[in-house]
Amino acid sequence: MDTNELLRKVRKIEIKTKGLSKHLFSGEYHSTFKGRGMSFSEVRNYFPGDDVRNIDWNVTARTNEPYIKVFEEERELTVMMLVDVSRSSLFGTTNQLKKEFITEVSAVLAFSAMQNNDKVGVIFFSDKVEKYIPPKKGKQHILRIIRELLNFDPDAKGTDLGAALVYLNNLIKKRSITFILSDFLTEGYEDPFRIAAKRHDIIGLRIFDPMEETIPNVGLIRMADAETGKKLWIDTASSKVRERYKKYNEEKVSYFKTIFSKAGKDVVSIRTDHSYEKALLGFFKGRR
Repeated sequence: MDTNELLRKVRKIEIKTKGLSKHLFSGEYHSTFKGRGMSFSEVRNYFPGDDVRNIDWNVTARTNEPYIKVFEEERELTVMMLVDVSRSSLFGTTNQLKKEFITEVSAVLAFSAMQNNDKVGVIFFSDKVEKYIPPKKGKQHILRIIRELLNFDPDAKGTDLGAALVYLNNLIKKRSITFILSDFLTEGYEDPFRIAAKRHDIIGLRIFDPMEETIPNVGLIRMADAETGKKLWIDTASSKVRERYKKYNEEKVSYFKTIFSKAGKDVVSIRTDHSYEKALLGFFKGRR
């Protein structure tokens, strides 16, 4: 993609997603996440009606009087986005590739964070960590992220979410709001996810094409695996073939939902032929 075309696309996405962030999501984003990041401020005497879960037992034992911990809202949050840039993101049977859809969703989240003066960082991953953009504030930083999302060409083809989560765990020590944007057609990330989930507020955004759920009966077609490059002929007229295809997808989605559910983390599934605005707004409102 040449520079002029890239700048035009960045500008188009900025106009669309920044407006959505400002008018639809910034208030919902603030209500959803502000107040969830709390830092210790001081201790004071316990008063009837205070939450007993906040009692500071060490101070209480020393003074023989009940004291509670007082927390204040952290005014600045860190938002991390783990973005799947594997070859499967180049799949698309609707108006957009998954990559383009993910770029718009990421831009909405980034501009929403910017409206609330939060820092935003990104980890691009395939079957390895491809690129890390450290958390920063400001419009120019967000535009850089959009440019990278549009123009990034990964070295590898596969998907390893576990590697990205290990990288997050080693790098980001302070609690963050972490969005994972992927089709989640992978497994084997349970252990690093469990560690990350204890530290970070993680939300899984499953971006998928409708053809990934069910394959239509269109006869004999040639298909290629975007991640392995393997090509083969598929007889979609066979009900057994269509059922195996459907079962494979369902197993991956079930794994994804089970892992997140065990950790008490939220998931949002968005089809590329549906409105991500409605899906995100519904998520924000439901979480307040």
